[in-house]
Amino acid sequence: MRIVEYYSHLNGWEHIQVHKHHLWTEIEQVISSIDASKHRDKESQEQGTMGKLLYAPKSLNVEFKRLLNAHGWKEQRTTYWITKNQKLIRKTLTLSADEQKRMIQESGEVALRSYNQTDFEKDRVAIEVQMGKYTFVAFDLFVKHMAFFVRDVIDVGIEIVPMKEMQAEMASGPAHYEGCLYDLLRQGRSTPAVPLVLIGIAP
Repeated sequence: MRIVEYYSHLNGWEHIQVHKHHLWTEIEQVISSIDASKHRDKESQEQGTMGKLLYAPKSLNVEFKRLLNAHGWKEQRTTYWITKNQKLIRKTLTLSADEQKRMIQESGEVALRSYNQTDFEKDRVAIEVQMGKYTFVAFDLFVKHMAFFVRDVIDVGIEIVPMKEMQAEMASGPAHYEGCLYDLLRQGRSTPAVPLVLIGIAP
């Protein structure tokens, strides 16, 4: 497979090139080592394409996981505490989890434990490979990467999605690069407030 396009939000790509260039090299190596034709084995059950062999999202995700894990990219979780009081949330947003819990409880509010999980993290860079439903990408871009950035776990989030040319040949209707790029750009230049790199791939 290959990287067809990428978009740098808030200088995410530039940060990696200057500070973590070896990670970009690893990502390129992982993508280029995947033979997409080996994952075109899901028979379509949809009217109009019945019986056609499509790229299988689950199979591709498993291969990405295998290769990224082999390069030392591991699952990461960040825990935080929430409450119904918006003023408290604003006050505690950037504090450590222990401090968040203490301040919320001392105020007399109920502290609720929450967390976000990212599939791959290494050297303060997080990767999400999204071959599944398009709704998951929005959660990654506007919630998950942001949560890790605010908790000071990462400096940059990377989202890998298929280009439209590949998405049209996939099962289960995943997102595509062109649509994700549009969703990012219409939010304005500073939203979400986390450096990101959106990568579009194809066979």
